[in-house]
Amino acid sequence: MLDEIKSKISDEVDVLTRELNVELPRRIQKAVELGDLRENAEYKSALERQQFVQARLGHLARRMSDLSKINVDDMPADRVGFGSKVTVRDMTRNRVVDYTIVAGDYMNLEAGHISMASPIGKGLMGARKGEEVTVRLPGGERRLAVTELTTLPEQLNADE
Repeated sequence: MLDEIKSKISDEVDVLTRELNVELPRRIQKAVELGDLRENAEYKSALERQQFVQARLGHLARRMSDLSKINVDDMPADRVGFGSKVTVRDMTRNRVVDYTIVAGDYMNLEAGHISMASPIGKGLMGARKGEEVTVRLPGGERRLAVTELTTLPEQLNADE
């Protein structure tokens, strides 16, 4: 899980760095060659994109720093946490749902990812297999029972 996220960040950094150092300077140079910069939409667009790319690279650098601070050895092996794969029975709706707890900016809803910062993610954090939690959602409360749990430390130990 951590390696997958780091790889995605690294790939995005590579693409954005190339755009910032190669493609955007070309666009800016072409726009400058067109003359009057006060009313040059291409120039303004390229500068705005340049600012966005720089901000995004800063954000990604912070995310990589945050990820490097995660010590899997310090994570509890018996509680829901970052990277956990958890199966819950939604007692309110009487259905079973599988989730993987992830950081918000790397969610894939189709893959069953749920953000740690979401109401359900927050409600599940720290829960053990067999426990029942109550989650407050905009549509009302839901009771969730943790029926299966595979934590990130367990996943990494299984891969070794």
